[in-house]
Amino acid sequence: QVQLVESGGGLVQAGGSLRLSCAASGRTVSGSTMGWFRQAPGKEREFVAAISWSGGAISYADSVKGRCTISRDNAKKTVYLQMNSLKPEDTAVYYCAADTLQRMRTSRHFYNYWGQGTQVTVSS
Repeated sequence: QVQLVESGGGLVQAGGSLRLSCAASGRTVSGSTMGWFRQAPGKEREFVAAISWSGGAISYADSVKGRCTISRDNAKKTVYLQMNSLKPEDTAVYYCAADTLQRMRTSRHFYNYWGQGTQVTVSS
């Protein structure tokens, strides 16, 4: 089993920054691809970023490329999402997810463990 707990969300003005954290537990976490997704009200949950178990492969959605950085610390079992130059359209609940089969995909259907989410609100 894998448990994921997100933190770091909040209210920030446009142009500001936030760093989200995802603390993971479970013996398979270090070998998992980890992803961040987000869901705005009335919209589908969408891919934001993913990182392979070694950190050697990283993928970003076009909407956040150049503004977000995903990283992981396997010793701490924690994944981070640094978000800069935030825009009002980044407002959403952000979810951390784990793919224990290490597939490095952007579809949420490949991730088998999810956190509860953390709210990010960007004011204009």
